[in-house]
Amino acid sequence: MPPFALLALFTGATCIALSPIWVRVSEVGPTASAFWRVALAVPLLWLLQGLANNRQTALDRRHAKLLLAAGAAFAGDLAFWHWSIKFTSVANSTLLANLASIFVTLAVWLVWRQRPSGLFLTGLATALAGVAMLVRTSLEFSPTALLGDALGVITAMFYAWYLLSVKDVRDLGIATVRLMAVTTTITTAFLLPVALASGESLMPATEIGWLKLLGLAWISHSAGQGLIAYALAHLPAAFSSVSLLFQPVMAAVFAWVLLGEPLVALQVAGGVVVLAGIYLARRGSN
Repeated sequence: MPPFALLALFTGATCIALSPIWVRVSEVGPTASAFWRVALAVPLLWLLQGLANNRQTALDRRHAKLLLAAGAAFAGDLAFWHWSIKFTSVANSTLLANLASIFVTLAVWLVWRQRPSGLFLTGLATALAGVAMLVRTSLEFSPTALLGDALGVITAMFYAWYLLSVKDVRDLGIATVRLMAVTTTITTAFLLPVALASGESLMPATEIGWLKLLGLAWISHSAGQGLIAYALAHLPAAFSSVSLLFQPVMAAVFAWVLLGEPLVALQVAGGVVVLAGIYLARRGSN
């Protein structure tokens, strides 16, 4: 197992785990921060694409449709997740968004009739039990937390759509950096009118506000996604998928340390049950 790839995997997961912290402390609204997350990343990603020394696959109509679908799905993922972070705890929002891998297998089952294994169904039932525990915690957390949890589940559905679209694009030979540059640009185009229509202020009030958005765009989005994409190409798929469960754990730790967000016993137990369910479901999907 390449040691740098392993380091890249955990570093990338940690970078992404910081994203809900940036959203919480941002000087702009959830939709606006989702827009800047990708808009500020676009120039950096195209610069990296220009520096990449790889053969370019010519894009045809099939590529364009899949890339458009991936960009639209990622726009929905970010928009719903950023609102979820505002309404519920960082721990709940991040854990629920990670149900995406379960929705991927459910989509394959429903659309392509590939029957899931018994282990996957066990993992699904376990994850749902954990979700029920998290929802119970939210009912006591704040009046809006239940809405935030629901938005977290919708986030997972959009991210599952994104993952399926990206897999199809990668199977057609599109390099990772190029894929990220194109899909991020498309996502930006989708999110701009949504951010404008939301009525939120698009511009942060201070220089620190811009630095927070740059951290979200360059550290969490570009570095986080890029490192994980690199690691997934050099590590066994089963190990990588399980190791990425490190992300919601780190997000909860960051929220506790940096935001003073409490973790109650039922929430911790629910989180453990959700992670166990996702682990079993991913093992049953291999």
